[in-house]
Amino acid sequence: MPSVAALAAGITDHSLGNDQIAVRPKAGLGWPAVTSPTSATRPLVVVTGASSGIGAATARALAADGWHPVLGARRLERVQAIADEVGGTALPLDVTDASSVEEFARGVRELGTVRGLVNNAGGAKGTEKVIDADEEHWRWMWESNVLGTVRVTKALLPDLIASGDGHVVTITSIAGLEVYDGGSGYTAAKHAEGALHRTLRGELLGEPVRVTEIAPGAVETEFALVRFDGDQERADKVYQGITPLTADDVAATVAFVMSRPSHVNIDTIVLKPRDQASGMRFHRT
Repeated sequence: MPSVAALAAGITDHSLGNDQIAVRPKAGLGWPAVTSPTSATRPLVVVTGASSGIGAATARALAADGWHPVLGARRLERVQAIADEVGGTALPLDVTDASSVEEFARGVRELGTVRGLVNNAGGAKGTEKVIDADEEHWRWMWESNVLGTVRVTKALLPDLIASGDGHVVTITSIAGLEVYDGGSGYTAAKHAEGALHRTLRGELLGEPVRVTEIAPGAVETEFALVRFDGDQERADKVYQGITPLTADDVAATVAFVMSRPSHVNIDTIVLKPRDQASGMRFHRT
């Protein structure tokens, strides 16, 4: 069967060799061959925030493409179940805790050479206007989205460089590209996360590491439930009347960019539901 990345690219023909899967798009498109890992190589890819939603879906998609996912999250029981499902490894990780990140990085190195990192941990809390800003919410969002991404990336970057073919994918948000009422804390954090990621692109110029930012719009996961402190009714209203993206939609995009040839760096992908034009504009039925 073609890989997730192959399907995402609309590729219909594939052949299995000793070292890699070579897949080719439909005739006439003029694309070069695309390569993905195989079960024989299974390079390590770290996925943070992997206990549910986009992180869990990404672990499944990359495992299907031949990667060995190393899943990091605070909810170890949940992440262990996903690791068992995909043939990966689960390690405890709290990106807001520097010592947890250091221990996690040591555990990753014991497994082998890491070639991929998907920074997915993060989230939003509250929808207060600036005049009512909750500093604890702001602090949590900056710790999880910004400093958490810094900590994990900093810890694993030397290994990614040493691998000779590394890739850092950061899941940001359209909130890192625009602003909306009641979202100042989250948009500020996501703007900062995007800025540090795009800065990394220039700092790694000349190194064997690719850097990709994926900025989704409305994705139906636990995101809204966390933001609204467990209020399911309020969370459901976020997606009412639209067909939102799914975690699998974003995961397929991650798999696609990570399967491009090593000389191809896809800098940024913005994906939204067809029903969404911006953070505040939706077509609801």
